[in-house]
Amino acid sequence: QVQLVESGGGLAQAGGSLRLSCAASGRTFSNYVMGWFRQAPGKEREFVTAISGSGGSTLNADSVKGRFTISRENAKNTAYLQMNSLKPEDTAVYYCAAALRIGVPRRTERDYPYWGQGTQVTVSS
Repeated sequence: QVQLVESGGGLAQAGGSLRLSCAASGRTFSNYVMGWFRQAPGKEREFVTAISGSGGSTLNADSVKGRFTISRENAKNTAYLQMNSLKPEDTAVYYCAAALRIGVPRRTERDYPYWGQGTQVTVSS
């Protein structure tokens, strides 16, 4: 089992940047596919991006392509979400999630049994 803790959320202006971190417990971090999801007020949680255990494969939602980049440092048991060119519609609680034995990044919530508590990102116009 893995425990996840997000950090790095906060307030940014439109066009600005933020970097989120997701620290994981355990010794087998490189075996987990890591994903980022977000939930805006009044909306369902949605997929943002995901990365394979090795970091060699990523999957992105169309809404963040070219703006957000997921990465990971397995030696530090940490995944990152670099968010550039932020828009007000990026305002949401951002969650990191982990999945074991799915092999490739996936966009479906039910594939990820482990979740962090979430971190708020607010983008002002």
